[in-house]
Amino acid sequence: MNNNMNTTNRTIVSRRSRPAKAPLSQEVIVKTALELLRKEGSSGLSMRKIAKVLDTGPSSLYVYVTNLQELNAYVLDLGLEEVLLPDVHAEDWKKELFDFLKSYLDVLYQFPGLAALVQTTISVGPNSLAITECILQLLNRAGIHSTAAAWGSDLFLFYAASVAFEQSSRDQNGTTLTSIAAFYQSLDAERYPVTASLKEEMLSGGEDRFRWGLEVILQGILQRAGS
Repeated sequence: MNNNMNTTNRTIVSRRSRPAKAPLSQEVIVKTALELLRKEGSSGLSMRKIAKVLDTGPSSLYVYVTNLQELNAYVLDLGLEEVLLPDVHAEDWKKELFDFLKSYLDVLYQFPGLAALVQTTISVGPNSLAITECILQLLNRAGIHSTAAAWGSDLFLFYAASVAFEQSSRDQNGTTLTSIAAFYQSLDAERYPVTASLKEEMLSGGEDRFRWGLEVILQGILQRAGS
């Protein structure tokens, strides 16, 4: 029998020769989720998408996190690692406080998904606690203690997060200040006389406006703490 089979040597590549996957851990999952949040915003935070990036099944993630809410808390805390902490012993405690809150605003604004996440997630991780602790210490320097300090710190963070969320959402939706200004310019002055008279001021301020808001909150806290 004539055997005409091709005996050319072939290199057989095993499917097992691909690089091994990094072992799953809570740290790997959280870092992957944060990266997706930065790239895709809030829509990136799904167990399915995270599992796909990690080349595993969504059910594997639940070994390390109880649910998406718990994962969100871990992701938020990791993202807040980039906030620059203040010198709580500095002589000018108010400047430290306001600069600190501006850093918090900047981090949330740079990562729109994080700004949205902070509105719906309560994080008690080390970075979140460090932020709260710094605000409380700076308020204590101003003589603000107990309930006024606790509620005041929450109000500062809520204000900064709201500003960051508004600005980042506007950018994502392609809404420019020019278009908003045009809306105010077109207002019926007879129907909205006061708003029309302040049409320039409604959108003015920038960072000065943000710091003005911080000052208003601080003065309110100081007044209530002394009453």
